[in-house]
Amino acid sequence: MLRQLQEMQEKMARIQEDLGRKEVEGTSGGGVVTVRANGQQKILSVEINPDAVDPQDVELLQDMVLAAVNEALDRSRELATDELGQLTAGIGLPPGLI
Repeated sequence: MLRQLQEMQEKMARIQEDLGRKEVEGTSGGGVVTVRANGQQKILSVEINPDAVDPQDVELLQDMVLAAVNEALDRSRELATDELGQLTAGIGLPPGLI
């Protein structure tokens, strides 16, 4: 059993490393704002179409950035859950433990 736990730890470390190399994207405003994040919930880039920059409506741009960031982070968490779920499938861990 101890050997299995060690193997599982090693696999989890590899998965975490792989998640750092995988990327997801969140967009808002019909693609006006695009945010890329990795599988470790780190924001990698924020791209804003210059046409979206209206000095008279900064609030709209802020809302679009916030929405794109949240979408990217949601997708990143889903990716991590899927990847880590493959590791723990079939070993009977309670839900929410990973």
